[in-house]
Amino acid sequence: MIRATALALLLATPALADEYGTLNPDEMTWGSMLERAERGETGMVLCASGYMLTKSGKHAAARALFENCANQGWTGAMTWMSQLDNNGLGGEYNPDAAAEWDRRAAEAGDPVGQFNHGLDLLRGHGIARDEARGRALVDMAAAQGLDVAQRLAAADYDPAEVTPDADDWKYAPAF
Repeated sequence: MIRATALALLLATPALADEYGTLNPDEMTWGSMLERAERGETGMVLCASGYMLTKSGKHAAARALFENCANQGWTGAMTWMSQLDNNGLGGEYNPDAAAEWDRRAAEAGDPVGQFNHGLDLLRGHGIARDEARGRALVDMAAAQGLDVAQRLAAADYDPAEVTPDADDWKYAPAF
């Protein structure tokens, strides 16, 4: 009981600074994650924390964190940037930017990026329609074991198979 109380007090102690640096710094708070991102830091935990930010509705903060991570090569952050741009979360709706993030993730070998970019190309959403390239990318993702890509290929590349409730207006040809 005494150890548990001592541990609780230690963990609850606010960050203190002295001539040796910061003692007991905030490490896992939203604020500390965003401060680290502003300093240009990236890392698995830092980049993954953007997921919780966006799921809690803090889209602008998630965007700032994901963009930094994506620009450092984290493909999962690239696919999240695409999702934010494609839905106007934390910024303007921007299908061109969404397709560009998908392209970058696909070219880095990420199967989710390949699948998403394949869908972009099949639909002509944010990028010129190119059904052959779209199918090839979906096939690459399917070959890496991505279930949703395997489903799409098995459905003759009909996007309604994997996005039956998609906002069709969003994917209608612009010309």
